[in-house]
Amino acid sequence: MIEQRSQRRRRAIDFSSGLAAVAIEPIAARLGATKGSGYWHFANRAALVEATLQRWEHQTEEIIERVDLQQDPLVRLRTLLTTVTDQRGPQAVELSLLASVDDPAVAPVVERVIRRRIAYTRKLFLDLGFESTDAADRARMAYAMYVGHPQLARTLPGAIPPGKQLSSYLDSILDRLLSRSPAEPVGLLSRWDC
Repeated sequence: MIEQRSQRRRRAIDFSSGLAAVAIEPIAARLGATKGSGYWHFANRAALVEATLQRWEHQTEEIIERVDLQQDPLVRLRTLLTTVTDQRGPQAVELSLLASVDDPAVAPVVERVIRRRIAYTRKLFLDLGFESTDAADRARMAYAMYVGHPQLARTLPGAIPPGKQLSSYLDSILDRLLSRSPAEPVGLLSRWDC
């Protein structure tokens, strides 16, 4: 009974419309329940937000566990990039949380999750043989790509290649992240189709 209640709560938590939209009534409606039964699952809105943040943080650990199933560090890095750029729903949550970082309940969780993600990505670059400082720089660049990707997709539809082209796009990002020599200027601004 307790496990079933926990699963229903996890399914009901969805704040892709933003943290301000996280409220008991919409969740109860999604579950086909009354507002009163929503309060049976969550004592108040603060409890709902806390559960949402816990779920989001737990998703990071789940992704890391799946990526770590791969033995080869290059395959792990590729799997990580593919996994996080192919999550349409969770990216909306990510954008909402980052936009809500001034909320005192949100800020420490966002900071902890970002630090965890960058540290994990840094470890992947270390496993690939990069020096510590270089690995940290590359991890931050990879994370910046991850955060920027959904923002770009949301504000400029079509800017991110769809379907099979996405794989080539991710390969080009990975090539740049793994390049061991400084990149030569290639006139990027002239290549933009925007």
